[in-house]
Amino acid sequence: MRNNCCVFTVYTVYCRGKVIQYLTFGGDVMNAQASVFDVATYILEKSGPMTTWKLQKLVYYCQAWSLVWDGDQIFDEEIEAWANGPVCRKLYEQHKGQFRVNNLPIGNASVLTEDQKETVDVVLRDYGDRSPKWLSDLTHMEDPWRKARKGIPRGERGESVISKESMAEYYESLDEENAARLSES
Repeated sequence: MRNNCCVFTVYTVYCRGKVIQYLTFGGDVMNAQASVFDVATYILEKSGPMTTWKLQKLVYYCQAWSLVWDGDQIFDEEIEAWANGPVCRKLYEQHKGQFRVNNLPIGNASVLTEDQKETVDVVLRDYGDRSPKWLSDLTHMEDPWRKARKGIPRGERGESVISKESMAEYYESLDEENAARLSES
């Protein structure tokens, strides 16, 4: 598929069941925005098979820390405040019915920039060895999930979106607290 607009050209390529998008400007190829599937694929390639519950939490933390460290979202898809923690519905729809996931039918880790890969690598270093339950419990103690769940009884279904603004604000404050502690030592 080829879409032309001014001097930009977007190419969507289907290769081995994966969707890859390229944006060209003046003949130079640039990767389009990464998707949640690209991030999840990178996580699975780096860490191997895991529960879908854990994958969802790791994707959430990649988005949160990307907003702080890179000053931008790592993917565009929304994250909702479900009863067991943050969930990206579009990712859920790809692994629905599975307990563990080895790979996804869509997603291309190679579209991530070096900065994005570095962010995911740090998230995997800091959160990757934790259990899905531990990660879920952690998100339940943090403001972005709690604010999005306000008024929804514990354990009850909910589809409130966790705003990127609340994520950036909350995790930026944690980053600043950590930086202050490091400078005191």
